[in-house]
Amino acid sequence: MIRTGGVNRPVEISAGVRLEVRVTAADVGKRVSVRRWNEHAAKGEAFTDTIGVLTSWDDGVLMITRRNGQEVRIPEASLVAGKVVPAAPARRRGPAASYGELARICANAWQPVERERLGDWELRASAGYTRRANSVLPSGDPGLPLEDALTAVRRWYAARGLPALVQVATGAEGTQEGLRGELEAHGWRPEVHAEVWTGALAPLADREAPEVVFARTPDAAWLARYRRTGASEAALKVLGSGPSVWFASVPGGEGEPPVATGRCVVDGRWAGFAAVEVAPERRRQGLAGAVMAALAGRALAEGASAAWLQVESDNTAARALYTRLGFSAHHAYHHYREPDASERGGPAVTEPGRPA
Repeated sequence: MIRTGGVNRPVEISAGVRLEVRVTAADVGKRVSVRRWNEHAAKGEAFTDTIGVLTSWDDGVLMITRRNGQEVRIPEASLVAGKVVPAAPARRRGPAASYGELARICANAWQPVERERLGDWELRASAGYTRRANSVLPSGDPGLPLEDALTAVRRWYAARGLPALVQVATGAEGTQEGLRGELEAHGWRPEVHAEVWTGALAPLADREAPEVVFARTPDAAWLARYRRTGASEAALKVLGSGPSVWFASVPGGEGEPPVATGRCVVDGRWAGFAAVEVAPERRRQGLAGAVMAALAGRALAEGASAAWLQVESDNTAARALYTRLGFSAHHAYHHYREPDASERGGPAVTEPGRPA
């Protein structure tokens, strides 16, 4: 037995070698593997392994962020082993891609109406249409101390009548676990958790597709099925943004909205899918996959070979569909909202004509 922090713990021996804790607070930001001991666990289950990015190590507690964005807090006193490990191995299926490449492709397919640089951060606004088009996309150093950068972010969004949001990625090499920990330390809280999934394009295009109508811009019928835009000018600009944009519809009855719709943006080797909607009475008939297959055919004809999409973590039905279509998660992302005045310990940021 060994004794740490007043607690007796067993020493594990693996292949004749005593395991050691070889991680410290200096390893924050690195990918680590740790083993901890829980004296209250059932027999044979006392040891638990956790692999992920060491996000913080404060007040005797480690926080490790797993690939799927889940945060695990581990008391320092419970550690029996730990070490820094290499970046996650190559994915077993789906197209190879770095986080940086996918972040650029995703942003290019959903461009904001207004944008401004803050160092390596991009501030995006689109009259409130979707969080992705109304949040900060950080890709490096904002060029200011974090506290000052967040103040600048608050003022920029307040001037537009919008809440300040920061989109933070986790779960892949080069993502932003460290920034996520700093935001939480400043009182920012997550609103939405989602993932970027990738898959091969050709197998998707091989699926049978119904009669599909294609267009370069969404018409009134397409928008009636999509139902998320309100047909606002900002929404139409965001929907129409991207290198090569296609809108697909499966026609409904005369005078009726399409029974299914979808959107695809082709950008080099990548085809990104979004806005896949099916009439409630026609769900579970394969129409969503069929619309994606038709759009995949268009993307293949333009030279694309890989596919991506974004799906919220709690959208069980969509995740099941995309798994069947051969997609799998690449990394997670999270939208963090600014704390209110009481959480910041000061007055809310205001601009002329805008209430606190």
